[in-house]
Amino acid sequence: MSPLLSVIVPVRNEAHVLPALLDDLAALRLAGAELIVVDGGSDDASCALASARADLVLESPAGRARQMNAGAAVARGDYLWFVHADTRISAGAVQRLLDALQARPLWGRFDVRLSGRGLALRLIGTMISLRSRLTGVASGDQGIFVAREAFRALNGYADIDLMEDLELSRRLKQLVRPVCLRPPLETSSRRWEERGVWRTVVLMWRLRLAYYCGASPSRLAREYHRGSRP
Repeated sequence: MSPLLSVIVPVRNEAHVLPALLDDLAALRLAGAELIVVDGGSDDASCALASARADLVLESPAGRARQMNAGAAVARGDYLWFVHADTRISAGAVQRLLDALQARPLWGRFDVRLSGRGLALRLIGTMISLRSRLTGVASGDQGIFVAREAFRALNGYADIDLMEDLELSRRLKQLVRPVCLRPPLETSSRRWEERGVWRTVVLMWRLRLAYYCGASPSRLAREYHRGSRP
């Protein structure tokens, strides 16, 4: 019998954050969910950490879209839940997802909050969630979940270097707007704190606008990584 849910976690050198996520997902796995970790060429302990606590650990060419597609290709669950390695998931969020899936939605995502302290980070998390509710477009940090058959019918994530989450959201939204769930998932604020909070806001909005105007995701990925240097 196929599980209701397959959780797919793309990783690359995530040993410093992966154990906490695996702890968060342990009860869900015991309840019957399938956990698939897809490694994109780690040279740390990511694979070793995952091998004892996941149903399947795969190797894939690096790239979040490629890794998530590789996991989805072998997933058995009726629903696919794509979760970033630096995410923290409360027991309440897990239960809310399981409850929501009983209604058989096509797809959805969670609200999000940033892990760090301070009003600016709290405001940014709130604005990300609000923007998503207004536009019907989700980011990968929001834990996108989607019916497996719908995902495969759309040929999964586009094989692009950045903005794969927005691109998939736009295609799914043409079918139906997402289910929006609370309580929020928590995502690491490390990149915001290392690069500077408002500098990162400006960078992300500039890249997003360029993408909507037709810029190449490969070029945007290079700019993103240049901009990520503190």
